[in-house]
Amino acid sequence: MTAEGGVPRRTDRAVAIALVAAVALLAWTYTVHQARLMDAMEAEMWRTMNMSMNDMKPSWAPLDALLVIAMWAAMMAAMMVPGTAPMIAAFAAINRRRRARGAPHVPTAIFLAGYLLVWAAFSILATAAQWALQAAGLLTTMGEAASHALAAALFLAAGLYQFSPLKQRCLAFCRSPDGFILSEWRDGAPGAAVMGFRHGLFCLGCCAALMALLFAVAVMDLRWVAALTALVTAEKMLPGARFWRIGIGAVALAAGAGFAVAAWRAI
Repeated sequence: MTAEGGVPRRTDRAVAIALVAAVALLAWTYTVHQARLMDAMEAEMWRTMNMSMNDMKPSWAPLDALLVIAMWAAMMAAMMVPGTAPMIAAFAAINRRRRARGAPHVPTAIFLAGYLLVWAAFSILATAAQWALQAAGLLTTMGEAASHALAAALFLAAGLYQFSPLKQRCLAFCRSPDGFILSEWRDGAPGAAVMGFRHGLFCLGCCAALMALLFAVAVMDLRWVAALTALVTAEKMLPGARFWRIGIGAVALAAGAGFAVAAWRAI
C-alpha cells in the first residue's frame, strides 16, 4: 500500500510544494525588491522636493506602465500562488497516475501558467486603476492612499462581498480540488492551460476584492501584502471556511466603518 499509494502521494505533494515554492520565491523576491526601490525613491523625492506627494500628478511613459504591470503581476503571483498548492498537488497526482499507465500526460507547470495568466490580466486592470486613482488625486505617485473615502469604499465593498453567493461559490471551488477536477478536467496541454485559467477565474472571483484593498492603504506596503497573503491562503486551505470567510468580512466592514468616520470628520 505504501509503495503504491503513500510514496507517490508524498511525491506529488513534494512536486507541488517545490513548484509553488519556486514561483512564490521568485515573485516575492521581485516584490520585495520593488518595494524597497519605491521606498528609496520616496525618500529621495522628499529630500529633494519641498512638496506633498498628494500634489504630484502621474506622468507615465509606456515603459513606466509596463514596469507597474510587472510589479502587480509579481505581487499577485506572490500572494495567490501559495493558496493553489492543494490544486496543483491534485493535478500532479492525476498526471502521475496517467503517466504510470502510459496515458497522455502534461507538465504541471502548464496548469500553473494558465492560472497565472488570469492574474496577469488582473494586473493590467490594476495598473489602469492605479493610474486613474492617481490622476483623480486619490492615490499618491508612490501608491499610497490619499483618501479616507476611497479606503472606506474599498473595505466596505470587500466586506460585503465576503457574504455574497458568488464569493461562496468561488471559494468552494478554490477549496475543493476534487470538485474542480471532476467538473473541469480537460486532456492535453491546451486542456491543462484552460483548466489553470478557469481555476484562476474562480480564484479571481474569490479574492479580487481583497486584492483591491491594496489601494486602500499602500500598493507596495509589504506588511499589507504579507497580511493579505496570509488571509487568502488561510481562507483557501485551513479548516473552517465559513469562519474565515465571515471573519474576514466582519473585519473588513469594521475597518471600512472606521475609514468612513475618518472621512466624515475630515469634511
